[in-house]
Amino acid sequence: MPRLDFSRRDALRGLGGAGLLAALTGCGVPAAYVPEGRRASTDRSEREQSVVFSNWPLYIDTDEEDEESRPTLDAFSERTGIDVRYSEEINDNDEFFGKISPALMNHQETGHDLVVVSDWMAARFVHLGWAQKMDRSAQANVSRNLDPQLRSPAFDEGRLHTVPWQSGITGIAYNRKALGREIKSVKDLWRPDLAGKVTLFSGLDESFSLLMQGNGVDVTRWTESDYHRVCDQVEELVRRKHIRRFTGNDYTSDLSKGDVLACQAYSGDVIQLRADNPDIEFVVPEEGAELWAESLLIPNQARHKANAEALIDHYYDPETAAALAASVNYVCPVPAAREVLAGSEDKETAELAENPLIFPDEEMRKRLAVARDISTAERRTFAKRWNAIVGL
Repeated sequence: MPRLDFSRRDALRGLGGAGLLAALTGCGVPAAYVPEGRRASTDRSEREQSVVFSNWPLYIDTDEEDEESRPTLDAFSERTGIDVRYSEEINDNDEFFGKISPALMNHQETGHDLVVVSDWMAARFVHLGWAQKMDRSAQANVSRNLDPQLRSPAFDEGRLHTVPWQSGITGIAYNRKALGREIKSVKDLWRPDLAGKVTLFSGLDESFSLLMQGNGVDVTRWTESDYHRVCDQVEELVRRKHIRRFTGNDYTSDLSKGDVLACQAYSGDVIQLRADNPDIEFVVPEEGAELWAESLLIPNQARHKANAEALIDHYYDPETAAALAASVNYVCPVPAAREVLAGSEDKETAELAENPLIFPDEEMRKRLAVARDISTAERRTFAKRWNAIVGL
């Protein structure tokens, strides 16, 4: 299972990709939208049986006896004859965006056929016209098996340019034994017995949805006033020293050591934390929680688009999706994989089919929502205020 030493949904920090775009625009170099008809290069898929796939570290299944072997990728190559050049080079959304954006702005190849980025970063690619439309007629598994709740996010209606790699939930984790009570609501975080024992995510994109949901906001259509209300509340909580600090993925260490009793958390991390400490609970609050995805996309000018589409479809076969879910323990975007895991002869593997943090049940799904992303026009002002609050 993945280590807990970084967040795959890293915050917007420093200049980053957004700052790069703003700086270039200010210097008279526009980050122009690329229309659909100008995004493709000559597809070499038939004569070059390869695909270049870049992902986050420790975000794929590996062989227990050989960590360099990735069984689901090996199975794809054996079946299709397509060689997958796989790299774990994405450690930060903005860092990676800054690395490949000069090529994309100049209508050049990036050297990548397929990449995985967080949903808010995928939104940036889609809005800029830097992600190619996929051929769903060649992706029967995607069309048939993609989780209905993830089929049409606001940033990519109909999922024409992106497909979830894995999904997850941003909710609340807490140590029930140490706290001595249950947490059922976002408002429960602000009770006096948690003063100085709560952490929130430092990243704007990671934080705002859950906090808005605590105010009863429909995050699929939140407004600027909803955002500033959250900021006002968090500023007051900081002033009162109720919030211990703002974190990246290092919240897991704080919670494990007992330095905090409750925190914003990702569902996939808590599955791993509970393996060491069953007193740690994960909660989808009564008001709701954010369902997010990290998305596969094909950048403009990719050399092997058809091969990339075939690889994506491979991961939407329930057998393949089940193998990946059993390894990484995030919310599986292929509900049909649940039956595959349930039929496993291995008891621990079969039990994963009943884990609502991998396959949310209907009651939980009613409280999950895919948040509207922050627009380009909103981001600079919103990030400036949020970063001032959290000290970035």
